[in-house]
Amino acid sequence: MLRLSTKCQYGVRAMYEIAKGYPDTPITIREIAQRQDVSVPYLEQILGRLRRTGLIRSVKGPGGGYLLASSPERVSIGAIVSDLEGPVAITSCLDPEEGCVKIDGCVVHMLWKALGRQIEDFLNTITLVDLLEGSQFETQMLMAGPTAHTLPTSLIDETAIV
Repeated sequence: MLRLSTKCQYGVRAMYEIAKGYPDTPITIREIAQRQDVSVPYLEQILGRLRRTGLIRSVKGPGGGYLLASSPERVSIGAIVSDLEGPVAITSCLDPEEGCVKIDGCVVHMLWKALGRQIEDFLNTITLVDLLEGSQFETQMLMAGPTAHTLPTSLIDETAIV
């Protein structure tokens, strides 16, 4: 089963909360922690990384907190996942740090690699504004479902009774 780490899950949820304040209402780490039921120390690590990668910026002083560095429509979920997790590697053989000694003779290596690309492509089509609005995300999900199982028209017998 493919699972994203809690770091990634909490990171996307934190970015959603920060996006709600865009463009000029910073949100504190305590507010994010309370709204998303995540510990402050864990969020500090996650937000520190997202700040270093340039997705968010911090505002010091009274009324400070975190703001998006770009508009919500310019921040994809794929960028958040990539900044927190690195490239999608659905098996250990695709992990750049682990690698695989059987790549040349592996019959499923290209399959897993293609699936990883599909996941990355999908995550790159969803932005924070889509999560805030909800509509685009639902449309993407509806489009992904039926089309994934549709037969090419050349394989459909139009005279068959269904």
